[in-house]
Amino acid sequence: MENRELINLAKQAMENAYAPYSSFKVGAAVVGKKGTVYTGCNIENVSYGATNCAERTAMFKGVSEGEIEFKKIAIVSTAQDLTFPCGICRQVMAEFMRGGMVILEDKEGIIKEFSVEELLPKAFVR
Repeated sequence: MENRELINLAKQAMENAYAPYSSFKVGAAVVGKKGTVYTGCNIENVSYGATNCAERTAMFKGVSEGEIEFKKIAIVSTAQDLTFPCGICRQVMAEFMRGGMVILEDKEGIIKEFSVEELLPKAFVR
């Protein structure tokens, strides 16, 4: 799947975000090793600790369908600029996306790629 297509799927997923507390909507689209795409949005909760990020929503959907290896993930937000994954999401990526790529779009519409290892060097992995 081309990066632009993946970004567009992440934008569609962002429309479903539940973000009544921060108003910061995020969408993600991840490609599994088998080629299937899973999308996700952020889902907030008044307790904040129960909030789930778009990246983990997408990856966990894939894992729940039997996919445990992902090749790349696109992430977008209402900030309409590079939106890097949080630390928890980076750790989940280290588990399920070894050698994977993170695809982001800046405010000019330019797509940039980062390796999971670049975003979380010396990750805690088994």
